Amino acid sequence: MKKFIISILFILSSTFSISQAQAVKTEYVEAELISEKMALKPGSIQTMALRLKMEPAWHVYWSNPGDAGLPTRLTWDLPAGFSVSEFQWPYPERVVTPPLIAYGYSGEVYLLFDLQAPQDLQVGTTVTLKARADWLVCKNVCLPGNADLQISLPVKNENTAVNKKWITAFTKTRAKLPIKNSGWQIEAAVRDTLLTIQATPPPGMTVNLHEIEFCPFEEGIIENSVMPEFKRHGETYRLIFRVFKYREEPLTKISGVLTTPDGWRGADSEQSIEIDVPVTSALSQQAGGSANPGLFYALLFSFLGGMILNLMPCVLPVLSIKVLSFVKQAGEKDSQPWKHGVVFTIGVLITFWLLAGILIALRAGGEQLGWGFQLQSSVFIVILSAIIFLFGLSLFGVFEIGTSLMSVGGKMDQGSGFAGSFWSGVAATVVATPCTAPFMGSALGYALTQPVWTAMLIFTFLGFGMSAPYLLLASSPRLLKFVPKPGRWMESFKQFMGFLMMATVVWLVWVLGNQKGVDGIAILLFALLFVSIAAWIYGRWATPVATVRTRRLATGFAVLITFAGIYFGVVNTQNLTAVTSSEQNSGTIDWQPYSEALVAELQQSGQPYFIDFTASWCLSCKVNERVAFTETAGKKFQELGIVTVKADWTKRDPVISKALEKFGRNSVPLYVLYDGKNSQPYILPEIITESILVQALGRVEKHAQN
Repeated sequence: MKKFIISILFILSSTFSISQAQAVKTEYVEAELISEKMALKPGSIQTMALRLKMEPAWHVYWSNPGDAGLPTRLTWDLPAGFSVSEFQWPYPERVVTPPLIAYGYSGEVYLLFDLQAPQDLQVGTTVTLKARADWLVCKNVCLPGNADLQISLPVKNENTAVNKKWITAFTKTRAKLPIKNSGWQIEAAVRDTLLTIQATPPPGMTVNLHEIEFCPFEEGIIENSVMPEFKRHGETYRLIFRVFKYREEPLTKISGVLTTPDGWRGADSEQSIEIDVPVTSALSQQAGGSANPGLFYALLFSFLGGMILNLMPCVLPVLSIKVLSFVKQAGEKDSQPWKHGVVFTIGVLITFWLLAGILIALRAGGEQLGWGFQLQSSVFIVILSAIIFLFGLSLFGVFEIGTSLMSVGGKMDQGSGFAGSFWSGVAATVVATPCTAPFMGSALGYALTQPVWTAMLIFTFLGFGMSAPYLLLASSPRLLKFVPKPGRWMESFKQFMGFLMMATVVWLVWVLGNQKGVDGIAILLFALLFVSIAAWIYGRWATPVATVRTRRLATGFAVLITFAGIYFGVVNTQNLTAVTSSEQNSGTIDWQPYSEALVAELQQSGQPYFIDFTASWCLSCKVNERVAFTETAGKKFQELGIVTVKADWTKRDPVISKALEKFGRNSVPLYVLYDGKNSQPYILPEIITESILVQALGRVEKHAQN
């Protein structure tokens, strides 16, 4: 019994010493050998690490220390048959000690390496690995340091468990290892004493990098102490360095690590890539071209997209306001319609600027948002529904906003007319935000990768495009002659247009229902009930024939009840839990919900797939679904073995926002097709039909035949 207890204690003590390898503390540095797994397997390759923990403000060095320093080294005393690889260096920090620049690590660093165990390793034994670690640790002064380290691991014949103590450390360190095949096009050129490194993203990828650093693998390449010049040319980035002044041989090749805190594939992606490229005398013209052509086409596309936006289903209900104003202006003898056109344009532009400013500010703060972002908020939907509902009640004649604009033979007040034109522009723009017209998607995606002034200029052209048809008609009295003369028919026409406004309200109720469920619909309808009561009170007792006291009381009650209804809707919908979309597998097409893991798996397997970026508040998306995603298209998807993926952006989803950015977009709809052969995606137009979709799917069929 005594021998049994002694054996148990010996095993436990051995296990403890194995899993808790002793760290060696030296002056300013703590060093330790650690293993990712708890045991060794004969013939296996196992990842291990040298762990160095420095005291605050002290640092050790990378493989290329820069202007001064020495890299960390391990000298091994291994059992027979074992071998180890070189360090896998995480990307370094830039250590500035004027006038010198070095590359190293502070805090804590894990230098990974692979251990190859021999095939004839005996199971049941324990292997002890010994090494001497040497480093240089610096602050204001530098001190050489070293430690004799060892780690003992048992040998087992099965796959061993991961050491949970170090699993996070190994995972985070691997995320800091430079990736070798990033897809970025890297070029380098030397002219006189300047070295330029140029980085261009893969086609279809849009990123916004504010900072890039280069750490060369070899010494004597660049003047580390001279800060490089960072430039952006359209979608291309450049770093310009001074070549090391004491270099004697011509520079024919450079290799090293490019790092950026912004991520090479967007936020939260890899921050370092490894490069190894020849040095030429000039950069490619295509990559190094000016940014002006990109801006020119972005402005052109945004203007055309704004014009087409007037024909989108989102904006059609608001056209009633414009049509009625045309009729009114045609009946005025001394009217100057162009002034109303200018005021309408100002309303459109101010609203576009406000929405663009909010979007840019939120994205700068780290939010993953895109065009139409406000309709992902139940607060905005409730408020917008109330406003559109009030517009509709006014058109029905429940109340009049100021002096009646539609009274037959009535005389319109000039001030209220300008206010009406301004708010018509505001309303048209607000309701237009869920739609993305042709040309708009690429223009808006480009806008949000540019400086603020460029983005605002693109949104300005979008507003000009949307208001251009109205401004043209309002500025041409000859065109207004074709508008029918005012008469009794205007009252009927006005009321008919009110039904279009109510159709917009129905759509908004449906959008909220997709986000908040049946309870959300009921709450919004109750809120609109309050708003309708307020409108009735105002229209019944705030008329010009009523006394001043009655009008004031009616107006006060109407405003109070309106705000109470909106407050009721906003507060109570906020407390509801968002519902899961039920449309993933509706219709004739079997949709799978979007996830990064699913897309990565499909790409790795070479499986063709189709992604539908959509949202329930996007009317263009819904029209496309009715027109294009037919039974014929569903059968075509099945015949060709194309996996259909739906990225539902109805509710705010940073994952889908990042996916949109990869394709240079920040709005829906977006349709992406991968044929399984070509690594580059095929982007379909924003407005699609069954024939366009089937024709695009033919690309997959063509590649399959080849």
